Amino acid sequence: MILLHSPLILKTSCAERRASDDDGWEGDRNRVKQWCWKVLDGQQHGPTMETGSGILCVVVSQDGRWIVSGDQGGRVIVWNTITHDNVLEFAEHGDEVAAVDISSDCTKIVSGGGGTTRVFSIAAGMRVLPPLTLRRIVGVKFSPDCSRLVTVSYDRGFYVYNAYNGDILFDSGVEGSSGAYQVTPLTWSSDSQYLFLGRIGKITCFHVANSSYSEWPIHQSQARVSIASNGRFIACSARSSVSLWDCVSHKQIGHVITQMAEINSIGLSPSGQYLTCGVGRNIIIHNLEGVLPPEYFDHNSRALRNAVMRRQLHASQLPLVQVNDEVLQSWTQDDPASTEKLLSKKITSSSNRDHYMLTIRALVRVRLKLLALAMDDVKESLQVQPSPMGYIAKAVVLLGEGDGAGALRTFDLAFHDCKLHDIRFLLLLKSIIVFESKNQEEAIMRVEDLATITDNNDDEITYLYNQVLGVMYMKKGNHGRGIHLINPNDVQCPPLQMISLEIFGWSFNGPDIVTQQHLCESLYTEGRTAEAVDILLNIIRTIGEIQERSTIADWLTDFTKKCATALQHVGDGLTPYSATLSLSPPSHTSLLIWRSGVRAEKKLWEDALQDATDAERADPSYPWSYEAKHVAFHGAKRYDEAIDAFQSMLRAIEQSDDPKISQLRKNYISPSETIAAIDPIVREILKSCPLVVVDVTTGYLCDGPERMRIFKSSPLFKELVSAMTRKLDNDQIRQVVTSFLAYVMFSHAWQGDEPLYQDVKAAKSVWDLPDTPLSEKLRNFCKETRRLGHNWAWSDTCCIDKTTSSILNQSLTSMYKWYAGSAATLVFLAGVEHPTKPGDLTRSLWMTRAWTLQELLAPKVVFFYDSKWQPYLSDTGRNHKESPVITQELADAINIPRGTIGTFSPDDLGVREKLRLASTRNATVEEDVAYSLIGIFRSDIRPHYGEGADALGHLLEEIVARYGEVTVLTWSGKSSSYNSCLPASVSVYNQAPFSPPPLEEEDMESCIRELRSKLPQQVALGIYTQINFLPPARFATRRLHLPCIVFSFRKLVIQDSRAGKEKLYRARVSGLGKVDFTTTDDLPLHKPQKLVFAHPWIRHIRGPSDGVTYAESDTDSELDTDSNSDAGADDDASPSPSLAVSEPQVDDYTQALQMIARLGQPFSALLLLHQPNGEYKRVAAENEIVVSGLGIDITSKNIQVKVLEIL
Repeated sequence: MILLHSPLILKTSCAERRASDDDGWEGDRNRVKQWCWKVLDGQQHGPTMETGSGILCVVVSQDGRWIVSGDQGGRVIVWNTITHDNVLEFAEHGDEVAAVDISSDCTKIVSGGGGTTRVFSIAAGMRVLPPLTLRRIVGVKFSPDCSRLVTVSYDRGFYVYNAYNGDILFDSGVEGSSGAYQVTPLTWSSDSQYLFLGRIGKITCFHVANSSYSEWPIHQSQARVSIASNGRFIACSARSSVSLWDCVSHKQIGHVITQMAEINSIGLSPSGQYLTCGVGRNIIIHNLEGVLPPEYFDHNSRALRNAVMRRQLHASQLPLVQVNDEVLQSWTQDDPASTEKLLSKKITSSSNRDHYMLTIRALVRVRLKLLALAMDDVKESLQVQPSPMGYIAKAVVLLGEGDGAGALRTFDLAFHDCKLHDIRFLLLLKSIIVFESKNQEEAIMRVEDLATITDNNDDEITYLYNQVLGVMYMKKGNHGRGIHLINPNDVQCPPLQMISLEIFGWSFNGPDIVTQQHLCESLYTEGRTAEAVDILLNIIRTIGEIQERSTIADWLTDFTKKCATALQHVGDGLTPYSATLSLSPPSHTSLLIWRSGVRAEKKLWEDALQDATDAERADPSYPWSYEAKHVAFHGAKRYDEAIDAFQSMLRAIEQSDDPKISQLRKNYISPSETIAAIDPIVREILKSCPLVVVDVTTGYLCDGPERMRIFKSSPLFKELVSAMTRKLDNDQIRQVVTSFLAYVMFSHAWQGDEPLYQDVKAAKSVWDLPDTPLSEKLRNFCKETRRLGHNWAWSDTCCIDKTTSSILNQSLTSMYKWYAGSAATLVFLAGVEHPTKPGDLTRSLWMTRAWTLQELLAPKVVFFYDSKWQPYLSDTGRNHKESPVITQELADAINIPRGTIGTFSPDDLGVREKLRLASTRNATVEEDVAYSLIGIFRSDIRPHYGEGADALGHLLEEIVARYGEVTVLTWSGKSSSYNSCLPASVSVYNQAPFSPPPLEEEDMESCIRELRSKLPQQVALGIYTQINFLPPARFATRRLHLPCIVFSFRKLVIQDSRAGKEKLYRARVSGLGKVDFTTTDDLPLHKPQKLVFAHPWIRHIRGPSDGVTYAESDTDSELDTDSNSDAGADDDASPSPSLAVSEPQVDDYTQALQMIARLGQPFSALLLLHQPNGEYKRVAAENEIVVSGLGIDITSKNIQVKVLEIL
């Protein structure tokens, strides 16, 4: 079903209705959504509205505030068109709701279904009439004047009801049956006198007043039809075409509009300019301006709504009284004598005394000052039947006799038998009685108190109270306040008519022109210039309508000048437009602009816009009227119109002949300049966002350019452009763009055939994916993202096109950054049942997966959900990383500080600690063990699936190269095929590496004393220099160039063969003595010199002041493995020129001895085997090889400082 309410289209995914031999209903029960689109740009307006049952019918209110839907579950739901929230729900229908409509005054809803029609009040939120019975309802419709409503049946004709009391006014009989189940089968004429019914092959026009009808065939003779009308012409669809018909002549107009497929439904905008056709899954919009003459359109929809609101008063609308239209018409002619004669004639001719007639005649006789006769009528009326109206009339008579106290006592009796919904009106009438009893202040307070307890959405009651208060203030002499409240040109209000008729003819038309002139002068004299301007502008508007301006033209000119001058110098109510009063001669145009500014400051946007529009109409060349319109439109969030108004202002300034005005152009920036500033900021922010995200409103996948397009069509963008009129604010732009593009990341363990990028592309939307548990998981993630107030969602399942290697690689290397920059990350714990308990999170599958480590650490905001999508531990806080309970559970599980979890940065943990965190996690794909750590290590490796275990080698290689960090070499287990010094698995890092005990100050001093006695200063400084100038470790073509201290093997034997292939070896090592170790490798016992222990922990040896500038050298030292000597560097050798040091000082000597003391500590040794070409390979050991170190028995012969090349 499609409805068009300019400028919006509403589409509902409802069950189609078809004739059936059984119950007449069939349809798709799973389509339960409705969407709004803008007519001009085709963009969806707001989020999709969803219900729990299939939507069968939908309607939009004429003021654009409400959408009402009826569904298969028997519910009538009222939606707010701005927020798309469900604001009201009626569930009285036992069966599906087949049709709904909203009255043109936007206060009532009528719904049909389950054999009944029901009428509800939107303001009261309740049913206002008893159920109206009619079987097989296919359509309901209010008349344009709201006095009637019609219900049409498939086979029982239609009934026209009085909309106020439910009385049947017209029964068509079976001739009025629709004859088919169809969409929008009926519409009214604009005067509410004719009803058009679409039937198979024809349109029938019923004249409700005289029960006659006529009909004419349409362009398809055997087709079901759908009709729509703007009151001037009818659009009628049948099969795949639409014909247009004049409402009065019933003749076809324009040409037949044809589609390529069958039309399901049609809609017309209120003006009639736009026709929408629902064809299959598409909406097609036709602009009819080129099809029909201009007289068939009404572009002033606001004027149309006002005309409907100012409808003819009907007798059935009056509260508390029952009277026919003939008496009412006479009563409202302000001719009480004629009315009294008419009433007397009817009372005399009737066999039964009608107490209502007697009451009304009493009120008329009060107007004629026939108080005694009026009292006789009242007494007789109360004798026939006591009624609230009878006591009210008696109180009015007593008031006319001067008995105010008696009037009040009598009036109280009116509350005795009144209906509940009449109490509010009775309280208002009593306030007027109090006012007429000379207690004016009390009466005003009573009405003001009533106004304070009124529902702000009840416009009719608010209007009623304002009009009564306005007259009270005027009668009391407070004209400035009263004139603001009285609005005689607004809605026709039946209760006001009652007050005007009953209470001595109170007038709600406001003061006459002369009174307003005197009031202006009085207020001006009192210094109340702003109030005087209000009344002055009211005079100008009024006389403009009645063509009497010439009689007071001089006064208008003089008084306008006086007010403008006063406002300029006194600063009364200064606004941004006060300058307009000095930029041109005083005129009512400048006063209108000034008042528009005052009203805008009070956020009275519609009033401000009216003043600005009036000012533009008075002088279209005046720039500041457009500026005032811009402010009003902007405040009312009508940004397109605001931008247009601002551009009109700039043109008017540029084209002005007044130099004072034209030179002001330099003070403004144009919308195009603002847009030019916004675009690069959007592009810059998008660079930090995921490549593709899900639009959680539409469910579509959106890349960067698409998000930019959506942003530029959004109200936020237009608000930015509209807001920046004088100066660009890049900070504000960045803030708004960042907020709009904020995205939410998904973290979960894959569960099988998750919806992929291609799946969503094929389905168009995540909302249209097949109904599987994994599709539902994705949809629930999107729903939760939307609930949190965000527009965009990212899931690794569907937001990466894994078939394109460049996109996959970019996504993998950027993923940490995306999680870190997210507005939130939602973690779904699929295996954690609801309700959750402490410990469930750490025991979950999610905590074992490789990728989820960065998904835990990188985001600033995280929410955990159990398998039912309920918050973990029922924690509804704003961020689970701020929950002491949850973060403590995580901290205990992964053994890092709570604070680090909440504010993690890659710099917070050392290399070895990060590897420990990764060591307990698994990946389905081998490479992902390494790729999942790219962001945590700020790595630059490029993913390449298929490289297998080499992926971990590439990562560890880069860690060594980037950080000079060799702690990655401390492990026991199997070597990698990438390089023998690297492990085959990251799991080896779960073992805590050996760490030598720290040398306390006393121990260090003791070592230094002993070393000082053994090592001469020159020898110690030589060792110090060699170690201090070692280059950092590096990789080249998978070869590790490792700076280290080397200890050669002199002898090797097998001590024991253990279970499996593991052997216990004992080696005699130069400088270290006997060392035992185990390995599964077969070592060359006859050539022990091929083996060495390497001590690569140079940073530890150097100590905490490791701030060294390394000498550049491409040549690595090698061991002379053919020598059996323990000799190393020549004791007397001088450093090479590149390593030369200045004359040693005592402090340098001490520093050298400190380094040598650390060199003597126990250390974890790398076992290396010399290769034929001079390189080395590491021999993997089952356990870490920890040797006792050199102690203090250190000589230069024991220290071999080398850089080894390891394969």
